[in-house]
Amino acid sequence: MFQVYFNEAGREFIIKNTHRGLWYEDGKLTKVLEAGRYEIPPKRFWGTKQPIVECLLVDVRERELTIKGQEILTADKVAIRVSILVQYRVNDPQAAVHTVDNYEDRIYTDVQLAARRSLASMTLEEILTNRNQLSEEILSDVSESAGGYGVSIKRADVKDLLFPGNLQEIMNRVLAAERNSQAQLVDARTRAEVEQIQSQSMAEATRREAEAAAEARKLKEQAEAEALRIQSEAEARAYEERATAAATLEGHPALLRLAELETLRDLAVNANARLYLGFDRHGLSYQQAETREISS
Repeated sequence: MFQVYFNEAGREFIIKNTHRGLWYEDGKLTKVLEAGRYEIPPKRFWGTKQPIVECLLVDVRERELTIKGQEILTADKVAIRVSILVQYRVNDPQAAVHTVDNYEDRIYTDVQLAARRSLASMTLEEILTNRNQLSEEILSDVSESAGGYGVSIKRADVKDLLFPGNLQEIMNRVLAAERNSQAQLVDARTRAEVEQIQSQSMAEATRREAEAAAEARKLKEQAEAEALRIQSEAEARAYEERATAAATLEGHPALLRLAELETLRDLAVNANARLYLGFDRHGLSYQQAETREISS
């Protein structure tokens, strides 16, 4: 705690923005001084009685207080030593000076007791895995009491945790095992991700092959359908041409006779060709038709 008294009559002094002044007259606080220039009034004589004036400067800047080496038992009966860093600021100089004898000593005691209460309710594992929770509990516990004597607690962070020697060795082994398990977990995750990527690649390749096969089948079916359509159209045209030819021959018997002669000429080219002629009822029956070879 930084306090400065000014009580010499006629003395001038300056209060900076970092401080506030408590103005006393005959030991009674009469006002709180802001930053500025002030003077202790001189003593007067001629039988007049002047009050004795004093001014106390109080630092209102944000400051730090370290609470070191507090040995505390956890909920599972493990003795640990803890250091706590406290950041605080005097909001009400009058309350800070008049409510408690020494507000820095009071902060120290309040934080120490709050840490003991919090640590006593937590196991060692909880403390190690959630140090922030411990800091928050200490801050919440001490903030209300500190506000009663004009001090605002900004932070109360657990700075250091020290364990007994054998426990420290055990903790190191535990940490090494945790790091090893984490490395194995990362390796397993990497392998799983690689296998997943490979499976996805194979599935994608299979899908593409299936799509390509389906497309090939589709194209083949379309080609077959197109060929069938062309064949059908060709047959239809052939039938139409035959029908047209038949109609033409029917209307022109001479053309029909000419076609028969052309057919006979073509057959005559083949030595093995045979021609079967059927006669009417005045000649041989169809079953008794004479078979003649047509020589070339």
